[in-house]
Amino acid sequence: MSSAPNEETGEGARIGGISPDVRPLSEMLANDRYKGEDGGLYGQGRNAPPKEHLEAALREAKAIRPLDKNGDPSADGKIGFFSMGMSNTTQEFRMFLEVIRSVRLPPRLVVVDGAQNGQGAVPWATEPKIPNSGLMAWEELAKRLAANGVSPFQAQVVWLKLADGNPAKDGEFPGYARKFKECAIGILQKIKSRYPNVRLVYVSNRIYAGYATKLINPEPYAYEYAYAWRWIILDQIAGTPELNYDPAKGSVKAPLVLWGPDLWANGLTARKDGLCYARGDLGEDGTHPSVAGREKVAKLLLKFLQTDPTAKIWFVGE
Repeated sequence: MSSAPNEETGEGARIGGISPDVRPLSEMLANDRYKGEDGGLYGQGRNAPPKEHLEAALREAKAIRPLDKNGDPSADGKIGFFSMGMSNTTQEFRMFLEVIRSVRLPPRLVVVDGAQNGQGAVPWATEPKIPNSGLMAWEELAKRLAANGVSPFQAQVVWLKLADGNPAKDGEFPGYARKFKECAIGILQKIKSRYPNVRLVYVSNRIYAGYATKLINPEPYAYEYAYAWRWIILDQIAGTPELNYDPAKGSVKAPLVLWGPDLWANGLTARKDGLCYARGDLGEDGTHPSVAGREKVAKLLLKFLQTDPTAKIWFVGE
């Protein structure tokens, strides 16, 4: 499971790992297979949502507008966009906040980092108190939004990046990933319940963890979480009631879910767009991003928000 320390680089013993021939989900084709799963972020080798889901997402995006503190349309209102997730997420999103300082954004858009250290999928789902603050992750999120002048009714878009610590305790793929899926569905439902005007949730997979020296979230788990997110999105596309976003189809349980930026690449093997991860892109534990790794993710997120047809409507103002 692990390799010996590298005396030349000073690296600690690596934990886990993934075959160098494994390709990113977004570069797998319909006929490709990874442990029985085909390729494409949306399945069948597709990296764009099916026509009906895209059209629904565009309708949701066009409905995003400045709202007052009670959720009513107002020219002086706000569009709240916030992150949710764990330590990696907050590190990357805080870098994103630095990157967008030089970017012209719609004047009513308020961007808030709601992701928190140590708050993986299980804490967001089960709501324990955070030892240092005595607050639940949801309470800390609400506190941060309020500090930025965003009411629960003004929050409208989320970037969600989640995983769980030590996934190996829950067995091999797909077992642990299916457990995570159920946990994540509950979180999506809580988002809609607590923030009823959230229309879009963009999800991202983890970055490469093949340099991991601790059990936090090594490969192949970091890679395999992408399949759990894909299962969720495909279930929503198929009309699963627990993920319904459309009031015309019944009780609304969750926001509409789409893929955000695809963040995984297999180490030094560059993707078609050039993304790769050198040892220096990860911190000492080989799991959390270094400053260089955070910059990579922040730039990928910015590019996505500026170019994705559903995102640029509210992020760019087109």
